[in-house]
Amino acid sequence: MKKNPMNYTLLCDFYELTMANGYFQTGMADQICYFDVFFRIVPDGGGFAIAAGLEQVIDYVEHLRFDDEDIDYLRGKGCFAEDFLTYLKGFRFTGDIWAVPEGTPIFPGEPILTVRAPAIEAQFIETFLLLTLNHQSLIATKSNRIVRAADGRPVSEFGSRRAQGSDGAILGARASYIAGCTGTACTLADQMYGSPAGGTMAHSWVQMFPDEYNAFKTYCELYPHAATLLVDTYNVLKSGVPNAIRAFKEVLLPRGITGCAIRLDSGDLTYLSRKARKMLDAAGLTECKIVASNSLDEYIIRDLLLQGAKIDSFGVGERLITSKSEPVFGGVYKLAAVEDRDGSVIPKIKISENAAKITNPHFKKVYRIFENESGKAIADLITVYDEVVDESQPLELFDPEATWKRKIVTDFTAVELLVPIFRRGEKVYQSPSITEMRSYCAAQIDLQWDEVKRFENPHNYYVDLSQKLWDIKQDLLKRAGR
Repeated sequence: MKKNPMNYTLLCDFYELTMANGYFQTGMADQICYFDVFFRIVPDGGGFAIAAGLEQVIDYVEHLRFDDEDIDYLRGKGCFAEDFLTYLKGFRFTGDIWAVPEGTPIFPGEPILTVRAPAIEAQFIETFLLLTLNHQSLIATKSNRIVRAADGRPVSEFGSRRAQGSDGAILGARASYIAGCTGTACTLADQMYGSPAGGTMAHSWVQMFPDEYNAFKTYCELYPHAATLLVDTYNVLKSGVPNAIRAFKEVLLPRGITGCAIRLDSGDLTYLSRKARKMLDAAGLTECKIVASNSLDEYIIRDLLLQGAKIDSFGVGERLITSKSEPVFGGVYKLAAVEDRDGSVIPKIKISENAAKITNPHFKKVYRIFENESGKAIADLITVYDEVVDESQPLELFDPEATWKRKIVTDFTAVELLVPIFRRGEKVYQSPSITEMRSYCAAQIDLQWDEVKRFENPHNYYVDLSQKLWDIKQDLLKRAGR
């Protein structure tokens, strides 16, 4: 698989370096810290998000090095001690990382990645972790909404030319495939990550020929087993569909090929698709598919299908690849604990006037609780790292924002979500193939209740704290005078 050779070591906020220099000069470089990545709000008011981007995080951490050019640049800034720059020459990540696998449905407030490492190392990787997980999780979440709106019809990602930069196009296509899209128009995403590339033609292809029929006929001759003809260059119903029918019948049918398609890229897609379907069926081309594109999103797709559009698959571009309706994921990276000299974990909390920004302290685990009768997920439970959920005993869950709301669950299965990725700086996780991630994502979404998957006013899926963790949090708040 082709990899991007660019050195991303200095793709960090400058204050990560000034803090690192400060830690080094004050003897805090080796202080073991715990940081959590989590997010606060699901984009588009949805019921859940989709985790993506872990493979790029792993690649970054594995190859994190300061080369001579980096050191020379930092020396030129005039604010870093020479002994610190010498330290950076041998810099390697030596810590531990746990994360949820890509394709996992995730919810606000819960750690989706935890770092345990010396202060400089833990702090330094913050920017890249956030930009990678935020971007790909955002696009995966939007893509999955669109895929679910299509109700089993294939969705292809068509957004490269509207993406925010090359990485936005390539990694966005990767995330969209994990989340359920069937492929992408981005060729490099296929070469690098295995998101299947495909496409049809542009209007310019049709315009380059003396007439529409010859453009279609030539394309069918060149690509008889992948003939999707764009029929809206001139007039969909008066010329586009009739010329496509003629080309299919004269070129493909004599070869015994019945698999073909037309694409609609403008106009009233419901009306045009219904009329086109009748024309194709009347011509005996009942296996010919209709593909639709043109600034689609989950709401437009849902409305088209409710209106009876005869569309078999969708190509979705700018509103997917940019998550136009809500283009920021909002994941954050917060200190949760430190270790003292004897290895004891000391919880840390960030307090804010905004209650939603008060963090959950300590080194933590996240369990997903499944109801055995239905197999569905009913809640996530955040615990202190040394707690074990005993499935043989009743489990009390309570809303950490409204503690009187309590529920006893029995006959359940508890699954830890965070899995080891790095131990002592060595990778211990083998990333699945992108196809395996995609299958895993689909299976995990099936374990969510339909009420959680609603686009509007989804059911509030609870992310609860264990009693022990809740007590620790309340004690820290009281000590701070809250």
